[in-house]
Amino acid sequence: MKILSGLNLNEIEQITDELGASKFRARQIHNWIYLKSVREIDEMTDLSVKFREELKKAATVSDTKIKVKQESSDGTLKYLLEFPDGECVETVLMRFDNRANLTACVSSQVGCAVNCSFCATGKRGFIRNLSYKEIIEQVLTIQRDTGLKVTNIVFMGQGEPLLNLDNVLKAMEIFNENFQIGARRITVSTSGIIPGIARLAENDMQSTLAISLHAHNHETRAKLMQIENKYPMPELKKALKNYIEKTGRRITIEYLLIKDLNDTLESAKQLVNYIHDLKCNVNLIPYNPTEKNDYQKPSGNSIMRFKSLLEQSGKKVTVRLERGADIDAACGQLRGKVS
Repeated sequence: MKILSGLNLNEIEQITDELGASKFRARQIHNWIYLKSVREIDEMTDLSVKFREELKKAATVSDTKIKVKQESSDGTLKYLLEFPDGECVETVLMRFDNRANLTACVSSQVGCAVNCSFCATGKRGFIRNLSYKEIIEQVLTIQRDTGLKVTNIVFMGQGEPLLNLDNVLKAMEIFNENFQIGARRITVSTSGIIPGIARLAENDMQSTLAISLHAHNHETRAKLMQIENKYPMPELKKALKNYIEKTGRRITIEYLLIKDLNDTLESAKQLVNYIHDLKCNVNLIPYNPTEKNDYQKPSGNSIMRFKSLLEQSGKKVTVRLERGADIDAACGQLRGKVS
């Protein structure tokens, strides 16, 4: 049985050829899958009943199940999706009252090997990479369930995207070509995997590269992120400067604010010193509580003071709006487990 989700037009044409149908039929199926996000073949109403019956014998739309769905008080939706092998990941749809954008936060791996101390995902350890079809299936599931069209993709869910780069790049290509989501509406976030950053630079990626820096010096970052010991901040900065030079693209520096650890005036000064010659924006992320650590969220005054100091350096600085914290759907809270 073929799974239609994730197939490109040529692959769908192979199925229609086998059924003795025209390439026009393949285009219709392709549009139903990616632009109309149907759940079942019977919903493809411009196909004849006879052809739909033949197609159902050869293929099905999807083999991914919604295991759990939760809705936050702010409208954020979190899905726990189950794949045929029984493994699960979480994906999130973020909606903002005053914006037309609908942003899907997608996972790239089951579990994560990076194991940052503030993140719930890493506590599971690394289990396996997601295929590109499993990555795009997250967005298709959201669209099928809500009837809404996702406009933006952020690779900020479970896993380290640059440790599954082949599948991430293939998924990005499909989002761009089949979902008609512009490359600049796609963001890839990394903990700082230098070989992956170099590869993206060579590919001249037109999407946004976001770097989970989260610290102002080596000692603090090593405490928060084990990856700092493999790819330390000085080497990471060289990779980022090379990326910016080759692509001409502005990057985003993501900085998780944790009370009394990296939110001080001295932390801000050291961060400014690190990023002053990088073509970048800064996105501050107030810490979201997870199990098994003692980190705390800074006060609103502390967050604004930190933001103001960075802005004085001439950088554009935003504070990430908290979405879905009441259902553990905010940054760093995704686990991919039922309980």
